[in-house]
Amino acid sequence: MPKMRTQRAAAKRFKKTGTGKYKRKRAFKSHILTKKTPKRIRKLRRPAILSHADQGRVKRMLPN
Repeated sequence: MPKMRTQRAAAKRFKKTGTGKYKRKRAFKSHILTKKTPKRIRKLRRPAILSHADQGRVKRMLPN
């Protein structure tokens, strides 16, 4: 049986928390920031918790 490999693209995007949930970066923070309010940009800095529906998929991509 071959080794289980980590999907490197997923490893760069998701981090596991101490309680077993996954953190992700928020979208809409890369460009066209001038029209977005400072409050909105500030909130986009904080990481988000991955939704429960997507956690199984990410868990399969990050076995180690």
